[in-house]
Parts: sequence; structure tokens; C-alpha cells
Amino acid sequence: MGRRDLVVHARERGATDTLVSIDGPRFGLVVSKAVGPAVIRHRVARRFRHICAGLVDTLPVDTDVVIRALPGSATATSRELDKQLRSVLRRMDLLADEGKPA
Repeated sequence: MGRRDLVVHARERGATDTLVSIDGPRFGLVVSKAVGPAVIRHRVARRFRHICAGLVDTLPVDTDVVIRALPGSATATSRELDKQLRSVLRRMDLLADEGKPA
């Protein structure tokens, strides 16, 4: 599911999916060269890592989330990226609406 600057893939982890026990959601980032040169790609990845850190306690613990940054993410603000990611996660029923439990 996507928005203007990102595409999100998510799935629930099964009990046998991993050899290592992880308590909490896992995040993966895909920031390709289409986003821009290395400095820009790393800036986008840092922004997404910061946003994901704020979502750890709000997502189901057995969730894997992969975020693919689209070229527009290079010029988007952190607030715009956060808003887009939260919107997608709500549409996927992984994140409760503001003020409502999941």
C-alpha cells in the first residue's frame, strides 16, 4: 500500500519465521538510487529510522514492516513522511486512529 513518497509492505510473523526471538515489530528500509545520491539516500533512511522508532510501541509485536522510499521522499519533510507512513499503517489496520485503541 502506498502514498506519494513511500510504499509499505507488512505481514504478521509466524512462530516459526525466525530462529531469534524478537520482542517487537521489525522494520526494513529500501532506499534505492532513484531517490538520489548517497547523501540524500542516507538522510531519507535516517528520517525513516527516527519515525519507525516512534512507532515501535504502537504496532503489534509480531509485525514485519518494509518501507520503500520513492523519489519524492528526498524532498519531503520528516513530518510529511511520518504522516504518510501513519496513514498507510492505519489503512492496513496496524495502527489505531489517533486517540483510539488498535
